[in-house]
Amino acid sequence: MRIKRQNTPQAEADLTPMIDMTFQLIAFFMVLINFSQSEQNDRVVLPTSELAKPVAVPLEYPIIIHMTRDGTLVIGGDEIPLEALRSRMSPEIAVMQLDKKTARDANIIIRGHQTVPGGRVQDLINKCQELGFEQFALRVKEEI
Repeated sequence: MRIKRQNTPQAEADLTPMIDMTFQLIAFFMVLINFSQSEQNDRVVLPTSELAKPVAVPLEYPIIIHMTRDGTLVIGGDEIPLEALRSRMSPEIAVMQLDKKTARDANIIIRGHQTVPGGRVQDLINKCQELGFEQFALRVKEEI
């Protein structure tokens, strides 16, 4: 008995949905790259400086403290007065102790509003030093 084969056309894969999804992923990641500075806060307008340089190496154990125009602090979304810094930083220090690190290993990044007096920023640094922090970085906008 002879079996007759039918000539059926070869099936071709439609790559259009895969290409479309690839371009959507590329666009998504490009948007994410623009938000790489997760340390931004709308209420803090940084001062400009000609001497500002980009950070060469990412800081280890960064703790970002925003100082608003009226001198209040914003840490991790919590708005607190300068006097309440000790109680707010206690959980941060406890987390570092779980990693067998101390406050000396952390980097305090201060983002102060451009109208905040320098003395107020110095008060913040003094309070942080009382808690054992030793490494500080001040953020400014690079003047082009």
